[in-house]
Amino acid sequence: MAKEKQTPEQQQYQKIAKKYEKKRPVLKNCIIAFFVGGAICVIGQCLQVFYYTFFDFTEKSASNPTVATLIFIATLITGLGFYDRIAQVAGAGTAVPVTGFANSVASAAIEHRTEGYVLGVGGNMFKLAGSVIVFGTVAAFVISLIKTLLINAGVI
Repeated sequence: MAKEKQTPEQQQYQKIAKKYEKKRPVLKNCIIAFFVGGAICVIGQCLQVFYYTFFDFTEKSASNPTVATLIFIATLITGLGFYDRIAQVAGAGTAVPVTGFANSVASAAIEHRTEGYVLGVGGNMFKLAGSVIVFGTVAAFVISLIKTLLINAGVI
């Protein structure tokens, strides 16, 4: 749509600029994101095994302290400034739901702490993460509605 409104000089400039534009290594970025995201998941699985092996958790109930530990670690690493460096290398691999969500909340809180605790931190903490919460809730509702309809229809 934007190309239709460009003048011929602008189109020519776009062609010249495209020649010198550095190509993104998409495959390499995908592989790095896959391995870093997988490493985060392996750490989470090791934590879960640790909790139900050495503490009084069942395999199912060990997921709660596992998630809490991952959130704590991601928030701590964000506060120390390491998460952004890891995210620059790993890209989407660090957006694994729990750690990525904790990073987005913690980084927004850190960024707005100079505006005060109530209006700065409290008011802006979920600006970035709010869309994740809304779409996650809507997606969970739609999926559960479909599952309920399939169960009532006898398909499942």
